[in-house]
Amino acid sequence: MFKGSIVALVTPFRNGKVDKKRIKELVKFHLENGTSGIAPCGCTGEAATLTSEEQRGVVALVVGEVKGRVPVIAGTGSNSTKEALDLTKFAAKCGADAALVITPYYNKPTPEGQYRHYRTLAQEADIPIVMYNVPSRTGISMLPETIARLSSLKNIVAIKEASGSLEQISKILSLCDITVLSGDDPLTFPMMAVGAKGVISVVANIIPHDVVRMIDAFFAGDLEEARQLHYKMLPLCKAMFYETNPIPVKASLGILKKITPEWRLPLCPPQPDTLKKVKSALKSYGLF
Repeated sequence: MFKGSIVALVTPFRNGKVDKKRIKELVKFHLENGTSGIAPCGCTGEAATLTSEEQRGVVALVVGEVKGRVPVIAGTGSNSTKEALDLTKFAAKCGADAALVITPYYNKPTPEGQYRHYRTLAQEADIPIVMYNVPSRTGISMLPETIARLSSLKNIVAIKEASGSLEQISKILSLCDITVLSGDDPLTFPMMAVGAKGVISVVANIIPHDVVRMIDAFFAGDLEEARQLHYKMLPLCKAMFYETNPIPVKASLGILKKITPEWRLPLCPPQPDTLKKVKSALKSYGLF
């Protein structure tokens, strides 16, 4: 159901408030560059520091701007099942095509707790659900067996895998036929080689067309072009994680004049040395 280059959209701020004008411009930019889907209000979208009202507003704004031209996968995760359910129901009501739901963080549920969390959302919210496994942020990883168990539920359609482990992806796909999407830009190409269908991408915020080209080339059978694009993008992918995401990618978008580079505490502007390295990576790529 979901495949290709799906951008993990940043949330631009201006003077501390959500910059709706820039969100509209970013959506237009991605549609013009062939992006396969848009995922607002995930980790890259700084959902952790958005108020509930702001998060709902961003999701509704993106859905309204996209107008059904590509899928919108709205970030609705929380470490509270009730809060995640409320957000997921809102995403369904406002017309999002799916909900991106991170594994509950901080409280570190057991595999059974993870199963019951996602089962509750799948049963009580009428919207496809993309699970999101990112142990570097949540402190816990989903077992392939838990993912396979959840894949049998009607509304569980995919998983964004950011464990950094090709063995994890291989085990998941050996156990079930759920759609796997890369959550690690540097691993998108090798993950597709073992069965992933695309990526929910950070670097696509700044080079959407090239991410689309790599994935399209791969599925067209042109592995050499896909491989060349993978290696071309790799240094820039790495640069997006010189500091905590989305610090470098928002700095990059600021350099490219696409947003006003603002973050919400506890995230802050990059250190001067980091900014220098980010600028160097952008320049080496030919972006300015």
